[in-house]
Amino acid sequence: MKIKPVVTNRIQTRHTSFQVDLHLENNITFLCGDSGTGRSTVFSFLKELSAEDKRIKCFNYLDWNKSYKSSIKRSKGKLIIIDNADILLDDAMRSYIALDGNNQYIIIGRNPTGLLLNIDEVYELQNENVDGITLFTLKKSF
Repeated sequence: MKIKPVVTNRIQTRHTSFQVDLHLENNITFLCGDSGTGRSTVFSFLKELSAEDKRIKCFNYLDWNKSYKSSIKRSKGKLIIIDNADILLDDAMRSYIALDGNNQYIIIGRNPTGLLLNIDEVYELQNENVDGITLFTLKKSF
């Protein structure tokens, strides 16, 4: 379900010899891909950025027993980044996220079921070495 980004259309950060530059075209960006492509690494860089940018909230499998669901539901105007979504998100939370017009999401996982996404809203992480810097960007999955 295509909705333009409500928080930002681009997120950038740099960590040592790594740079993240994600152009966000939709309110929900689903990031999939094979193991070892850097998805969780990018999540850790974005989590670090969230300490400075209060618009960003990050959740992963470590939040399983915490009140992450109510935290998401109370949020407004946030970019919510969820790693290990296949573990963390049940069907009810996927439905909530699919219809949430108050927040923007980057969801990292393998299964986009229940998020009402079009095929062109699913991305893979691309990385390339540019002058000794590993640059992470998004590319359409299909």
